[in-house]
Amino acid sequence: MKNKPLAIQIWTVFAGITLLFSLLIALFIFVTLRSFFMEETYRIIENAQMNQFTDDMLEQTPIEQDRSRQSIRSVNHLVFLPDVGVIDDSTLPPRFVKKLYKEAMQQQETSKRYTKEIQGERIYYVIRKGTILGKEVALVSYMWDSYLNDLVRTLFGRLVFVIVIALLVISFPAAWLAKYLTRPLRQMDEHVKRIAEKDWHEPLIQDRHDEIGGLARSIEKMRMKLIQQDEAQKSMLQHISHELKTPVMVIRSYAESIEDGVFPKGSLEGSVSVIKEEAVRLEKRIKDLLYLTKLDYYATQKPKYEAFSVASLLEEVIERMKPHRPDLRITTQLQNITVVGDREQWKIAFENLVDNQMRYARTHIQVRMETTANNVVVQFWNDGPPIEEHLRTHLFQTFQTGKKGKFGLGLAIVKRIAELHNGNVRAVNEEKGVSFYVQLPIKQVRGD
Repeated sequence: MKNKPLAIQIWTVFAGITLLFSLLIALFIFVTLRSFFMEETYRIIENAQMNQFTDDMLEQTPIEQDRSRQSIRSVNHLVFLPDVGVIDDSTLPPRFVKKLYKEAMQQQETSKRYTKEIQGERIYYVIRKGTILGKEVALVSYMWDSYLNDLVRTLFGRLVFVIVIALLVISFPAAWLAKYLTRPLRQMDEHVKRIAEKDWHEPLIQDRHDEIGGLARSIEKMRMKLIQQDEAQKSMLQHISHELKTPVMVIRSYAESIEDGVFPKGSLEGSVSVIKEEAVRLEKRIKDLLYLTKLDYYATQKPKYEAFSVASLLEEVIERMKPHRPDLRITTQLQNITVVGDREQWKIAFENLVDNQMRYARTHIQVRMETTANNVVVQFWNDGPPIEEHLRTHLFQTFQTGKKGKFGLGLAIVKRIAELHNGNVRAVNEEKGVSFYVQLPIKQVRGD
């Protein structure tokens, strides 16, 4: 049924539930009321017996009398006299009549109920003993189960009629509900198809607060994210083309000048040195761009993390990068904490942060660690100028550069690595200097 339209599925479910519920009611009535029908059959037989000898019917209302007469017509009677036999004619088999006579003569009670099977049909009968004109008489009144079957058939006929009416009645609200539920789904389907074709400038508005409204809001959120991603991609392509164009133009112009025998830097060595510097810048930009793409790929894969010491990794990075600014004083306050993550990714993140500190620090850089119940916080502080307020909120976006920034990719890489590890990074203007705080979740802690 899952391949059918949702409207048909909803109607089918409603109809199925209604039908099943009706059948369960019918089965319940048949099982629970069968004893009632049987009791009603015996009551009719006994009333018919009493009316053979009394005038009780005169005390009933006209409606009750008519109902009693209709029931009594279905009751047949046999009269047995001791040593005489059957007085009334009967269509019952002779052998069964003899059995009835024997039971009547042996019965000690005044009245007793019986049931028997005769040639596949059930018969209900009551034997009542008494005296008429001083003679002992046994009256056998009986009914076939056809009366009970008629009651059952009448009941089921009415139930079937009720079921049909219920199905017809339920069809209208079911059809309305199906249309009510599927209409916004069809609208969302058309909207998603337009989004797939990049026709995503029309918002999806659904004034609902149920699950369908939640789905609509999720689709609208996806649309906004796609628009932002598309704009970011366009902006990134513009920045990439601009960033790559400049070193390529410098390299090309210097190469053409050297080829013509002109040395823009006054000598061959100086001109070639400029080409080398621009080539290094170009290589660094390409590597950063490729690494950002690589991180996006890692986000879709199952991570392969290992345990590593944060303090040892920081010491390794600082020791390797000290020669870039030998004039700086670098102090550390580290703790021997082991976390689980991608060590190479964090190495690149710490390198980018230390490189950023060295670019802006005047005389001093400090790296310190703090631990909480579930996190390790690493603080990178430098005594450089504060970050411009308009830049601080966008500092970790791609191609956002400060006054001494290079490509605007280093801090974006740091943020992406932190997000891949369920951490975060933020920049704060302190009273004296600037701090970058990196939070690493502790999945596994081991201290000495």
